[in-house]
Amino acid sequence: MQAESDAENATGGGAARANGTPVAPDVPAKPVAPDPAKAGPGAGAGAPVRSRRFPSITRDTARPEGSGRAVPGAVSTPARQWPMLSVLTATAVGLLATAFGHPRAGCLAIGVALIAASVMRRVLPSVGMLAVRSRFTDMITYGLLGVAITLLTLVMAAPKPWLVIPFMESAVRFTVR
Repeated sequence: MQAESDAENATGGGAARANGTPVAPDVPAKPVAPDPAKAGPGAGAGAPVRSRRFPSITRDTARPEGSGRAVPGAVSTPARQWPMLSVLTATAVGLLATAFGHPRAGCLAIGVALIAASVMRRVLPSVGMLAVRSRFTDMITYGLLGVAITLLTLVMAAPKPWLVIPFMESAVRFTVR
C-alpha cells in the first residue's frame, strides 16, 4: 500500500482528500523537471506536471447526491433544508386535516406535496435531504405517487366524487369482486 502511494506521489497522482479529490503532495518524492516541449505559453518554469487521472486507490466513498445544502453553510440548518421541510409541513397539514374529518382535503394536500417535491427535485440544483436517489428516480417516484394520490382523492366516492371517470366504477367493482 505504502509503495503504491509513494509511486502515485512520484508520478504526480498525489494523495486524496476524504471525498476522493486528488491533492498535491507536500514534498514530491522526486523532483519533476518540466518538459519545455509540453509546457504551454503560460506555464511557469518550475510548475510540476500533474496527472489528471483519478487515483487508483481511493480512500473514501463519494458524498451522496443529497448531502449537499440547498442554501450556503452560513445559514441555519432549517433554512438550508427548506425543500424537505416544506414537503414535510404540507404532508403534516394533510395528515392533520384527515385526522380532523376532512379526508379529501388532507389526501389532496399530501398528493400536491409530493408533486411539489417532484418539481423541486427537477428545478432546484440542490434540495438537501429531499434528494434520496438519482434526480430522475426521485422525480419519477415523487411524481407518480403524487399523481396517484391526487387522482384517487378526486375520484373518491364519499360523498360525491369531484372527478368522474367512466371506467373507474366498473374497474373498482371488478377488483373488489
